[in-house]
Amino acid sequence: MLVSDEKGYFYQAKNIQRLLNKLPNYDGNKWLKRSLKTLAKIVKKNKIDTLEWKILTATLKDLEKGFRVFSNYTHYRKITIFGSARTSSDALEYKLARDFAQEITKLGFMVLTGAGGGIMAAGNEGATAEKSFGLNVKLPFEQSANSFIENDPKLIRFKYFFTRKLFFLKESDGIVLFPGGFGTQDEAFETTTLCQTGRQPPIPLILMDKPDGNYWKSWHDYICDHLLENGYIQPEDTEIYTITDNVDTACKVIQEFYRVYHSCRYVKDLFVMRLNYDLTATQIEQLNDKFSDILIAGKIEKIPTSGKEKAETALLPSIGFYLQPRKFSRLYQMINFINTLPCEDSAYCSPQYR
Repeated sequence: MLVSDEKGYFYQAKNIQRLLNKLPNYDGNKWLKRSLKTLAKIVKKNKIDTLEWKILTATLKDLEKGFRVFSNYTHYRKITIFGSARTSSDALEYKLARDFAQEITKLGFMVLTGAGGGIMAAGNEGATAEKSFGLNVKLPFEQSANSFIENDPKLIRFKYFFTRKLFFLKESDGIVLFPGGFGTQDEAFETTTLCQTGRQPPIPLILMDKPDGNYWKSWHDYICDHLLENGYIQPEDTEIYTITDNVDTACKVIQEFYRVYHSCRYVKDLFVMRLNYDLTATQIEQLNDKFSDILIAGKIEKIPTSGKEKAETALLPSIGFYLQPRKFSRLYQMINFINTLPCEDSAYCSPQYR
């Protein structure tokens, strides 16, 4: 309960502990305490009204649903498919999305869609409900769940777009965008921005069109003619994404992205890149020769595994370096180069698993 003293309101530690004692033992108690303290601060410092309480409660409910559904699929890499809800089932783009989803799941990946019609339905159809998720959002129109994911336990109905987008980005190990309207354009620009600024860990980003289509080629021309030409972006920023009209090419780009590269994280200021294969001293020298411009200081070096690593990644070899904050597009070039290096057979993780 809340009590008052000369410093104001605070949550009594014993009451927090009493609540924690009723929960199963797990290693996240410190984060639960921080969450409860944050809620207490909201009450203490803000006179929030009923609408704001509804927003807060609905947001927490959205998060709880997402965490619960995805908790059983943590180690599976997942590919998000974005595109128009209005694409008809006899359109070439629909067939392309369906075929892509079918082929990428054969390679061991799962598929995420917005659970609606059009391209989203194609993704769920191709992947099947068993190997796909539906992240639906409540709208006045167009967003009822498609028949391929309806009633599946992996269908999540979100109240808010922002919580839905959070899970798309949190769970995605690759994003494939098909032609669409404002929503698709929003997803294309937001994803590219997050990749460029490092707010999204590096992932393959593919823009797929029908054979001989110019939807994404025209989009790319706009990027080059207006953003690049005027100095708003760097040349390497256009290498974040790949444009194709071929399912096999899209699948190959995704597979090769995780051939050597596995994942990354920050350890304080050190950028740590986990790899599926150990690099030789000569290969590390090559990285330093080619990509010294992305470093704030020091060199790219092999580093020992941190004791805080999850069991699933504890055996993975790692390299570490101090990355300049405006060099995430160059980081993509570095990952692509690493994935071309010859590597011996490895006993580490299979590339399609996190």
